[in-house]
Amino acid sequence: MSGNKLLLKFARRYPGRILLTVMLGFSGAFFNGISTTLIVPVILNLLDQTVELRGAPPLITTLMYPFEGMPQSHRLILMTAAIVLAIILKNIASYSNTLVATSLTRSLAFDLREAGLKMLLEVDLDFYSKSKVGDLINRLGGEIARTASAVGTGIGMFTTSITVLVFVGLLLSISWKLTLSSTFLLCLVGLANQFIITRAKYFGKQLSEMSKDYSVRVLETLSGIRLVKATGNEEREYERIKELIQKRETADFKSQANYAAISPINEVINLIVVIFILFIGRTLFANEIDSISTVLLTYLLVLFRVIPLISQLNSSRSQFANTSASVDVVNDFLSREDKPFMINGSVLYTHLHSGIHFNKISFAYPHHQTLVLSEVDLFLPYGKTLALVGSSGSGKSTLADLLPRFYDPISGCITIDDTDLREFDIRSLRKAMGIVSQDTFLFNASVRENIAYAKEDVTEEEIIEAAKRANAYEFIEQLPEGFDTQIGDRGVILSGGQRQRISIARALLQNPEILILDEATSALDTVSERSVQEALDKLSCDRTTLIIAHRLSTVQKADKIAVIDRGRVVEIGTHDELLGKSGYYARLYYMQFAEEAARDEALIKSSYEVRTRLNPMIGFLKLLADDLIDSQEEREELIKESFHSATNILKILEVMENTVKRQLRK
Repeated sequence: MSGNKLLLKFARRYPGRILLTVMLGFSGAFFNGISTTLIVPVILNLLDQTVELRGAPPLITTLMYPFEGMPQSHRLILMTAAIVLAIILKNIASYSNTLVATSLTRSLAFDLREAGLKMLLEVDLDFYSKSKVGDLINRLGGEIARTASAVGTGIGMFTTSITVLVFVGLLLSISWKLTLSSTFLLCLVGLANQFIITRAKYFGKQLSEMSKDYSVRVLETLSGIRLVKATGNEEREYERIKELIQKRETADFKSQANYAAISPINEVINLIVVIFILFIGRTLFANEIDSISTVLLTYLLVLFRVIPLISQLNSSRSQFANTSASVDVVNDFLSREDKPFMINGSVLYTHLHSGIHFNKISFAYPHHQTLVLSEVDLFLPYGKTLALVGSSGSGKSTLADLLPRFYDPISGCITIDDTDLREFDIRSLRKAMGIVSQDTFLFNASVRENIAYAKEDVTEEEIIEAAKRANAYEFIEQLPEGFDTQIGDRGVILSGGQRQRISIARALLQNPEILILDEATSALDTVSERSVQEALDKLSCDRTTLIIAHRLSTVQKADKIAVIDRGRVVEIGTHDELLGKSGYYARLYYMQFAEEAARDEALIKSSYEVRTRLNPMIGFLKLLADDLIDSQEEREELIKESFHSATNILKILEVMENTVKRQLRK
């Protein structure tokens, strides 16, 4: 669907207001024409009240008909009053036309933003993997505003065109010969403006692209400001964004300079046109000298009113061409034909009875041929815990993403109590699921608002109880404003463990029947992991739980453990059963266990060396402190030995510290 179809769709939605706009525009043009035409006889009567309108055009004769038979003085007053009334009515119609047109423009902007927001909330996650958030924000904001401006300009052009047509009708009624000549000359003005209009469309498209690039870069820089500062790249990002600003402002300046050229060019050309019309009129009416003054005066007066309208129309054409690129961009943005949407089922999810069956699932990401999952067949009974383990990239998280229908499998199906997942209403299904992942998202709001996000009409007691069960209450109370503390963008003022516990409190408040834990403790240190794991144990109690884990120590209590390798289930069983098989799981477990054992052994050895060197150093220092050494040489020797021992201890402590840091990072 092209941009023109978007405008046509808008026209079909508001036919009443558009018709009212047309009627108001025509009314304003009609009264404008009457007031303009009546001025001529008033001027002639003021010059000589006894002069009759000899050779007056039929239009003026018709307009003068209601005033015939009146005394000269009364007629002049009534004609003047008629002109004032026509001007008042013209301005009332014009003002009403402006209000209706503005209302139409605002309605369009509202409708487009509403449709865009609805589309963004309904479209599948795959759309976001191929889109830049900055570009989407630019389209939802700036591009829609420019599209609404284009519609406002289009409505203005339509109204102006009606007025021009009314005046052209007046000109034809005065002298069709002069009008044909004028039309030909004014068409040359239009052709002269066409070059400017073509350039305006080019500059508009360029400005749209520059605005998109600027929005994308600024949003990405601000989103990754921690990385920017950590790598010392503030100056480089500043220069990049500065260059984009310069390019955008240059494009905007060229667009405005192009638009500003219309008025002076039109003024010069219009002056030349008027001079030509005078010569043509003198030639056409060479044999009618007596009436030429009345005809030309009337004609030129109407022409002088129509020429600015034609200039305005050309300016509007240029402005419309400048914003027309945004119409195409917004149309592409709102089009649903080229975007992925999940087909929603009609069955409302109520309760899980028997369990969840991953029935021979195969999956590949859209527009990719490689299978991420292949013939995966797993069953998660009601109230039990199924853990998925395996190396990075094996497909664990992908399998978890299929359960809330972030994606659909390309073959096989997932069933809940023998009902295909695709038959359920998506919202009712997802509300029954709680998801806690390693990438915890928190809003830039208070702690209370973040915990209460998953449930409507929540009480203060419920929020506090959820925080306590998530082991988060104590640290929340220590925050500057407690539960009302604003935690910053993505919870920047909190530690990783604190953010994770708020996420768990949110899930506890939601009270989900099905729980998905996607490596919820993988990025935490040992102390935070212990607190979070305790909270997760409370959260998963008596729930149907799917766990994705890297650290095998966190899944040993799971009812079943499925080992996934390259998208396939290679082993399944309990922790003890899998260790007894001495297969893939056993190798993973002993590898992690060996690393931990090696670290513990290194720490024990380092601690022994510290104690070995510290004991004699303490003895040396005690002898020196008690002043039991008489020999100066022996005193210096003990000080030297103590210094060397202290230096060695510092080196050993540094090694221990680095070992602990590596352990915490893992």
